[in-house]
Amino acid sequence: MRRGILPKGTLAVRYPNPAVESVVVLGAGSWGTALSLLIAKKGCKVFLRARSEEAAARLDAARENRDYLPGFHLPENVEPCYALPRAADLWLVAVPSDAVREVAPLLPDECRVLMTAKGLERSTGLTMTQVLLEERPSVHVAVMSGPNLGLEIVRGVPTATVVASEEERMAEYAAGALRCESLRVYTSADVMGVQMGGALKNVLAVGAGISDGLGFGDNTKASMLARGLHEMAVLGTALGGRVETFMGLSGVGDLFATAASPLSRNYRFGRLLGEGRTTEEALKAVGQVVEGVPTAEAAVGLAEKHGIEAPLLTVIHQIVQGRLAPREAVSLLMSRAPRSEGLCGESSR
Repeated sequence: MRRGILPKGTLAVRYPNPAVESVVVLGAGSWGTALSLLIAKKGCKVFLRARSEEAAARLDAARENRDYLPGFHLPENVEPCYALPRAADLWLVAVPSDAVREVAPLLPDECRVLMTAKGLERSTGLTMTQVLLEERPSVHVAVMSGPNLGLEIVRGVPTATVVASEEERMAEYAAGALRCESLRVYTSADVMGVQMGGALKNVLAVGAGISDGLGFGDNTKASMLARGLHEMAVLGTALGGRVETFMGLSGVGDLFATAASPLSRNYRFGRLLGEGRTTEEALKAVGQVVEGVPTAEAAVGLAEKHGIEAPLLTVIHQIVQGRLAPREAVSLLMSRAPRSEGLCGESSR
């Protein structure tokens, strides 16, 4: 075989999913709707659970999510609902991180759950699967994370993601529900690493937006993201994640996408802060949940608890809290005492 040429038949791969016929998606925002459309293309019946009966009725009447993902038709096999079916093959949690504990009791015992929310619980610092298992310890859970902007997912842009579970069969089962011609899905056993990457990149994306909002260049943002990736890996490995996970799709991959794209609400929020808006003004302008805000608080708390120095995560949190001006934060970071760089995942104070 000539180098660089794919083996014959590689492009003829099909993505059957006979084991997954019905899926419930909890959360009818932009992300939940995007995942519903993706899965529906595979022929699955999808129940898209809205926050109220009225919201479900509006979605059903319009056959389009005009509030969060306008312009994309809901096919017949996507059923907006508020009342849930008695059973389904797979349940997707696609609500904001601060609503995971609230919706967890809706899940049946022993069901299969794919967690797609990215964040840390503000009050406890727990990951989303930890929150879920506190409320529903009997479920079989996997988590999805990667450079997956919802609008690009529904447009069919070639994308990759990772699904992690401590149960190998569960990881493959959930991955099979997502795999298609436009989405390549890898599996992993590093549940903690995948979740910490997906959560902390939101905070760093806020920082990237602040940098751009201040008018700095690519040198600044690249430096910040490289050091931010280091902090992500140090904190994530302290909690049990694997350093190589942060070099993959749910770490550096998701970070690059979220910290550079105007489609990212965390980046847009940060840019508005850099341009001089207050946190309240920036949140109102974005108009959707900005996961980097509660996650920043939780991440700083975890770093302090584990004795980890995280200067970037800390100053981003202080800016969001209105306790530090963006330019003052830059001065503080640039005037820190010199030290060795340290490899990703190694603590370097």
